[in-house]
Amino acid sequence: MTGVGIDAVEIRTGKLKLDLAETFADEMGDAPEKYTKGLGLYASSFPDTYEDIVTMGANAAHRLMERKGLDLDDIGRIDVATESAFDHSKPVSTYIGGCLESVFEGDLHHANKGERKFACVSGTQSVDDAYNWIKAGRNRGRAALVIATDTALYARDDPGEATQGAGAVAMLIDEDPDLVELSTDQGYGSADETDFLKPQQQFPSVDGKRSVKVYLARMREALIDYERVGGDIHPDDFRLGPFHTPFPGMVRKAAVLAYRHITRDTEIEDELATEIGRQPRPEGFEDDEAYMEALSEYTDALKETERYQSWYDRTIDPTLDISRHVGNWYTGSVHVARIAGIKALAEAGEDAVGDRLLVGSYGSGAQAEIHVETIKDGWREEIDALDIDEQLEARYDLSFDEYEDVHDAHNFDEESAVEELTVPESEFAFDGWGRMGERKYRYVE
Repeated sequence: MTGVGIDAVEIRTGKLKLDLAETFADEMGDAPEKYTKGLGLYASSFPDTYEDIVTMGANAAHRLMERKGLDLDDIGRIDVATESAFDHSKPVSTYIGGCLESVFEGDLHHANKGERKFACVSGTQSVDDAYNWIKAGRNRGRAALVIATDTALYARDDPGEATQGAGAVAMLIDEDPDLVELSTDQGYGSADETDFLKPQQQFPSVDGKRSVKVYLARMREALIDYERVGGDIHPDDFRLGPFHTPFPGMVRKAAVLAYRHITRDTEIEDELATEIGRQPRPEGFEDDEAYMEALSEYTDALKETERYQSWYDRTIDPTLDISRHVGNWYTGSVHVARIAGIKALAEAGEDAVGDRLLVGSYGSGAQAEIHVETIKDGWREEIDALDIDEQLEARYDLSFDEYEDVHDAHNFDEESAVEELTVPESEFAFDGWGRMGERKYRYVE
């Protein structure tokens, strides 16, 4: 069998924008730098009142299928990953399938549809499911649609409020992919953690400090586990490192720890030894506390080296370009990072065919996954077809009062009569409620 991976991708952002520096910071009584430098965020994307996880996912999938010249019979599977589902039984994939059936000839009665839940990592788990389905030969020549779609909203005045975002990433998983081929090898780090959860509610309960620690611990475990099957990782082996990006500041923390790990016992550690010493080893200390203190000091010094900063600027920073302007998309965040990084290669005119990506996904609760992707021959055409820059430019700029109204409109627990701020055009839109409380949708020409 030929390789399996992501053949095509589309991205759909919410149509509203909250400027964190100009609008949010002033109302919160904060300096803009708290968001732009501390969190690494400039703006958040929000859905208008006629947008939700179904419309964003269906609009991304629709554009992908039209651009690739696909019909419904070409799709054998629809997997939706989301933390924002509004039904505990009927999956979001059925709603999206219904939307697609309303604009294409035929139907999707033959397609396997499902919904994945494991916080943000479920987007990658859905890609894994589609990969395994194809590798097992169960696809009958058909491709899979994987859609990661979320409204990542927090309660008002929650510490996570500034990291909010809304959007969807649609991915076509197929044999002989045009964009990236997925590695067979994977690494995992998983544990029973309570750092972020949504118990029967729209807005999450979050232990922010613990969540950062759990994220870093599980990612380290996944990296070590990947090396057990994929071999040692070297920084020079990978052109990009797309990580789960709840906010860019989190990735800054993860990146230096990853670099410390993958440079251990390499010529890079040897070269840096004259500048900052060698990495501490636990056997050199009397107790764990002394070892961890020394390791922390080494990490701080490593972060300031020109060697590390050059690697970060080349490998990590390009993956954050879109996230800075849209916020956290939960299940879609690592997939936005992939798009941003590869898009930066295209804009720089690089010949990236054969370059490899070290992809790190994470979901609270908690699990991380590491795998490798290889850029394929058709990558530039796929990236050039994206219209994310136009979408970002066209967003409606919210006032703070409008933000408050829109935020409340997307709370499952409240009825809302907030008017739409933009006009739907050539897209799916929410169209009210059905007889059993289901959500209805229509395509607006």
